[in-house]
Amino acid sequence: MKELLETERLFVRSFKPEDWRELQEYISKEEVMRFEEPWDCSDGGMRKAAEDFSKGDDFWAVELKSTGKMIGDLYFGKTGPESFRTRMIGYIFNNCFHGNGYATDACRALLSYAFSSLNVHRVVGLCSPENKPSWKLMKRLNMRREGHSIKAVTFRMNEAGRPIWWDEYRYAILAEEWADINV
Repeated sequence: MKELLETERLFVRSFKPEDWRELQEYISKEEVMRFEEPWDCSDGGMRKAAEDFSKGDDFWAVELKSTGKMIGDLYFGKTGPESFRTRMIGYIFNNCFHGNGYATDACRALLSYAFSSLNVHRVVGLCSPENKPSWKLMKRLNMRREGHSIKAVTFRMNEAGRPIWWDEYRYAILAEEWADINV
């Protein structure tokens, strides 16, 4: 079981199977999922996703303290060999709550926990160069841009059935960098 993380306005917690409806509320929005792989947004698909997320350690629900509403989720999976102690961070938030700093607060809480309690050495994040809110969030977290990969990712096909390729930015931060800026 994961720790319950708390900010002034949020709880960052384990998923519960009953989170599926609030997950579906934003995962089913095209504008939210523009830069993501398509999901099965049916009731059954969302029930399965929430159930799977509740059993693992990679996905975290983000909940408003004031209302108990789940407004987004964080991905924090291991990447590379265990000895590298590296995690990948990702986030998807309900667009009804964009622009309030919730993603920044939730990610900061998760990064603090990772570097102070999980012995994580490095955290990386990926996003499309067209996803300006995402790379601006990583900059706010003091992550550094390490690369720009050309035509590195495809999630969609064009009318002719050919892949639509996207570029990808890579950001990262090390434990010692986090410690230096969060003293």
